[in-house]
Order: sequence, then structure tokens, then C-alpha cells
Amino acid sequence: MKTARPPLPPFNLASAILKVRAAENGWNNKNPEAVSLAYSADSEWRNRSNFINGRAEIVDFLTNKWQNELDYKLVKELWAFTGNRIAVRFAYEYRNAENQWFRAYGNENWEFDELGLMQKRFACINDLAIEEKDRLFTWEGNSRPDDFPSLSDLGL
Repeated sequence: MKTARPPLPPFNLASAILKVRAAENGWNNKNPEAVSLAYSADSEWRNRSNFINGRAEIVDFLTNKWQNELDYKLVKELWAFTGNRIAVRFAYEYRNAENQWFRAYGNENWEFDELGLMQKRFACINDLAIEEKDRLFTWEGNSRPDDFPSLSDLGL
């Protein structure tokens, strides 16, 4: 039995914004098992050049990601929506084991089932090396504060 993950499609502006923020908060908590529950059991991803199918592969992928992308902080922003689909743009910052900081920029296209579980996720991402002094995502804790600037407000 599948558990619903509101808000459910079809999306309106308010529910699409809520869905995007819920995804951002989930990823910022960096718990692969918890994040995987937002996706259908047979979810299909393309993440950069990786093709990922199903929750077990999602957990493996995210576990490896957050072991290598240290101090990860993500901001997502709604780009467009219709029916059961949402498009977002995002940026995240992380450092590697050698303490080199990066800002990754990307776009995602999402498709949801009737219970609000993401069944398809297509992500295009580019990494840019940055100096630690150029970091923008420096809030304390895992969740971005409600009053923290959006990507548009930051000029990203």
C-alpha cells in the first residue's frame, strides 16, 4: 500500500511551491531513506549521467552523494508547473574531501503519480568551483530559514 505525499496533483501555484519546498527540505536533511519515500517504488531518474531506478538505487545514490558532497546545502525554486508536473531550478553548495568548495547549478523536471509520489526525475547539473569566502548558503542547521533569500533574490 502506497502512502500519499501531499500536496497532490493537479498542482496550482501554492501547492507547487509547497511541493518544491518539501523536496528542498528533504534533501537538506541528507537522510537517503527518508528522501526515497517521496519517490514511487519504481521511480526513474536521470541525474547527470546516472540512470537510477527504484528506491533502493535512490538510497544508494544519495548515500554516496552525501558521503562525497560535504556540508551540502540546497535551494530550489519553482520554474513552472502543470497538472502532475513541476519544473525547478536549483543551486547547492558543498565541499569535497580536499576542502574545495563548489556551487552546483541545475534544473529538474518532475512527474508525480496520483498520490504525490515523484515517479520521474530528470536533472541537469553543472558544478562550479568556488572559494569558501564566496559561499552564499551559510545558514545554521539543515533547513533553509523561511526568510533566507531565494535564488532569484541572490542573483543566481
